[in-house]
Amino acid sequence: MSDSSPAQPSATLPATVVLDVWCELQCPDCRSALVDIRALRERYGDRLDVRLRHFPLEKHKHAFAAAQAAEEAAEQGRSWPYVDAVLGRVEELDRKGEAFLVEVAGELGLDAEEFDTALIDGRHILIVDADQAEGKAIGVTGTPTYVIGGERLDGGKSQAGLRERIEEIADRLLAETA
Repeated sequence: MSDSSPAQPSATLPATVVLDVWCELQCPDCRSALVDIRALRERYGDRLDVRLRHFPLEKHKHAFAAAQAAEEAAEQGRSWPYVDAVLGRVEELDRKGEAFLVEVAGELGLDAEEFDTALIDGRHILIVDADQAEGKAIGVTGTPTYVIGGERLDGGKSQAGLRERIEEIADRLLAETA
């Protein structure tokens, strides 16, 4: 899931760096990572394309549904506000399950009925499965995990120093394309 804008002629686009964030919406460590993600988005703006990649862990029984719900939020144009809202309340997700995912959609003014339908019909399962398979293929074992400039950074063990490392890589990559 990405918040990228529609394609424009390359001459008018600033240099862009992609930051893939393998995340799970029932993960307390991913909630902590939001502070760094917000700071990175603020610092780099459109020059950093932060893409949420799904990596639901088996130990969290609502994570797969939450990943599908995040894709529905992206389809409705509110991906990051939805991710922020769900991650900010992981304890409620633990308790309420899929009903909570639909509830958050309604709170954000999204089409909650469409969320419910999407969770039932599984229209976003292939996206979630593809993200998870790609993550496994590159060695993702936990969340959050970041990939930028071909370098994988594991935030599941500790977030300490990761934002600074991401900034170093982003600055280098942006300088190379300038």
